[in-house]
Amino acid sequence: MSVKLRIAVRDWDYLTPLALGDVRSSKLELVVDRVGTLVSHPGQDVDHEASEMSFSRYTSMCAEGDKSVVAVPNFIMRGFRHRCVITSSDNKITSFEQLAGKRIGVTGWRDSGNTWTRAALRRDGIGVEDAFWYAGRLTETHPITDRLDGFGREGRIEAVPDERPMMELLREGWLDAVFTPFMPDGYFDSNSGFRQVLSDFRSAERAYFDDVGYVPGMHLIGIKSAIIEENPWVAQELSDLLDESQRVWTAKRRKYAETTPWMLDELLKTAQDLPANWNTSGLEANSAMINDFAQELFIQGILPRKLTVEELFPFYA
Repeated sequence: MSVKLRIAVRDWDYLTPLALGDVRSSKLELVVDRVGTLVSHPGQDVDHEASEMSFSRYTSMCAEGDKSVVAVPNFIMRGFRHRCVITSSDNKITSFEQLAGKRIGVTGWRDSGNTWTRAALRRDGIGVEDAFWYAGRLTETHPITDRLDGFGREGRIEAVPDERPMMELLREGWLDAVFTPFMPDGYFDSNSGFRQVLSDFRSAERAYFDDVGYVPGMHLIGIKSAIIEENPWVAQELSDLLDESQRVWTAKRRKYAETTPWMLDELLKTAQDLPANWNTSGLEANSAMINDFAQELFIQGILPRKLTVEELFPFYA
């Protein structure tokens, strides 16, 4: 008899084979629920047994002793962060070092992606104390919420004045740069008025990979502990399904590469610049990245101490 598992994930394209049933398991009946916003607390969600979740939020749960979720070291969202620092087209800033003493907007202080982006800046000498930070909504279509999440500090880390959209403040020059995981509507227009701070962010990201040996992970999969207690095999079975979906999707993307005119060039460059195992799941393959992320959370003051890899993933350790 198979186990039914309802999983909430964002609409990542490589999960298409899994959502369509092209990838399936004889032991695990997986129901994929594509969501626009991550489940707030996977351990308390009545609609799903497993969820995509923020790596940062999960580490905070561990620090607080919340054991309602078993995290699977399958990082469903990975990405370099150098590309995520944007500015206005007429701004003269072209390097991270030039952000010293500047006003930087962030979409959420504790967010995993923003933690990794601050880590990238710190490698270039710009730590939390070297700039002025403002947390707020990216555009007027984004909701007004508490994006400081308890980490505000007067004069250093504050909310955006009057909840104004950060892209407006960036265009006006009040903000010098903004961290964003996803480019806002209109950004890809030729006359958007915005650009990446680093014109050749690809080279910066390649150099970063050569130094650290991984592509940063932002989101992973969390499964309710009660499910794992009854069926410990579910964690690996789910991880294998996610990996297989990505393998099938990659093979199809390489065959049907004409979705954009130069997609084939991008696929070739990725295959040449990164090792084939750059997105391998599992604790051993990701322990260095996990350790570095825990270190960043401590250095940036998000956690009171550095958690070990074993503390974060006791089921696997």
